Amino acid sequence: SGSGVVGIEALSRGVGHATFVDFSAECAGTIRSNCEALGEGERIDVVEADVMSVLADPSRHGLQGPYDLVTVTPPYEEVVYAELMGAICASPLLGEDCLVAVEYPVELGLFPPTLGGGRLVG
Repeated sequence: SGSGVVGIEALSRGVGHATFVDFSAECAGTIRSNCEALGEGERIDVVEADVMSVLADPSRHGLQGPYDLVTVTPPYEEVVYAELMGAICASPLLGEDCLVAVEYPVELGLFPPTLGGGRLVG
């Protein structure tokens, strides 16, 4: 989540609640501070954990699905996109018509038109 800018933008555009996940304590603190400064502290949850763990077992981190929108903005150099997309496709957090937006480096080219056995369609 980094600074939380994508989720904060979603809140400003009418999303009712945002959950931020970041492994870094510094980033999690920045997200909380940014949301509090903007008066959005009541509409957020910040989970300081590995995203793969959260996707696999959200209830262990106090989360329940399904979510309608998931945005993914990982640190480019630190992620294996095939593993990340597999975890997203298998996660109980995704709702039936969940929209998943993934930020990734242009060097990867295009993602396949479907992922997760057709669970995600691009």
